[in-house]
Amino acid sequence: MGGHDNIIRPLNGKALSELEEAWESALAEAKERARAAGRTDVAEYLALRANNDLLRRAATEWLIDTVTAIAAVRNRQGAAIKTELADAHQFRVGHATMVGSRLTLHSGVRALTIECGWPRAPGHGIVRGNGLACGNIKHLGRPRENAQLLLVRSKSGAPQWFILKKDDSRALFTEADAHAHLEILTLKLETW
Repeated sequence: MGGHDNIIRPLNGKALSELEEAWESALAEAKERARAAGRTDVAEYLALRANNDLLRRAATEWLIDTVTAIAAVRNRQGAAIKTELADAHQFRVGHATMVGSRLTLHSGVRALTIECGWPRAPGHGIVRGNGLACGNIKHLGRPRENAQLLLVRSKSGAPQWFILKKDDSRALFTEADAHAHLEILTLKLETW
């Protein structure tokens, strides 16, 4: 999905890209050093970490791009949704700190925020539930419509976002769910 309507990218996105490039380079060097030292266990762990980071980035991009594309279609239909995207966004999930992206969509006085990320430093904690990343969908002034997301690897190895329910069960998050959240954002005020 190429360019999107009304996206504002703050300068800190460049800093996150540089950090990720440096991290990938450091991982590659560490993997080579581990192999040279005969530490296949460490090399395998680092290869898994690099693969997981790739899955996290792809799934995060899918989520942000999907919601942004739906908003762009609605804008072409007259919705007037304003979109802001922030990289290097930090948010808490339980006791853990996630670092990633935050997409905020504004429609009049209403706002929908999508945040997704994963722990980047040892002090950030872990993603619980055998997850790769976490996310939140927040409706300003409508907390009952909020959703917490968990990214997990499917049996086939592909990343999948799930909605965490109050009873600790999970439901697959699909493009239809993204449409539903945009529908809530653009509801006429008199239907609130």
